[in-house]
Amino acid sequence: MNERASNIWVRHVRKFKRLLGDHSGVSAIEFAFLMPVLIALYLSSYELTTAYSASAKVLKAASTVADAVARQNSVSKTSLAEMIDAARATLSPDSTEGLGLKITGVSVDSAGNASVLWSWDQDGHAPYATGSQVDAPEDLKTPSSFLIRAEVSLPHEILLYMTSAGSFDRSTRSITLNREFYFKQRLGDEIPCGDCS
Repeated sequence: MNERASNIWVRHVRKFKRLLGDHSGVSAIEFAFLMPVLIALYLSSYELTTAYSASAKVLKAASTVADAVARQNSVSKTSLAEMIDAARATLSPDSTEGLGLKITGVSVDSAGNASVLWSWDQDGHAPYATGSQVDAPEDLKTPSSFLIRAEVSLPHEILLYMTSAGSFDRSTRSITLNREFYFKQRLGDEIPCGDCS
């Protein structure tokens, strides 16, 4: 090998060693690798927070309706239909399109068994058969008592940014949030509903 070729070889080796020691672009490369992960974490956190907030509002709506009905001496289909407005007001300003509401009068016998006395839904029907068993919380099944159960359901749109292939594609999927709440009657022994079945 002649001297000129040797010098060229030495210069290339020095440049290669300098290149190996140069860390000026490492941060940019690391950021490029981490960016998709950070974006996915951010969007997932946003969706979880939004869904949790919506779920809490649906539970609050069920609580509000059960509490309002539990304060009555008696109810009718007309007065129960007004509870839809109470649920909508609680969920405001969120959309209430597709809101579902069921209100059930639950009688607890002397042995602590809970059963349906009457039921009503937003369409004016009886969603549960009279006398059917109710799985009420144990701490509320006081013998010879009466409970009001309110069930609220609401569709919730989830924004999906990542497809199964891992590419970004903004689409939506709907899940239904279902929450129920029990309240003991405030006045009297039970709350009858004259025109409910």
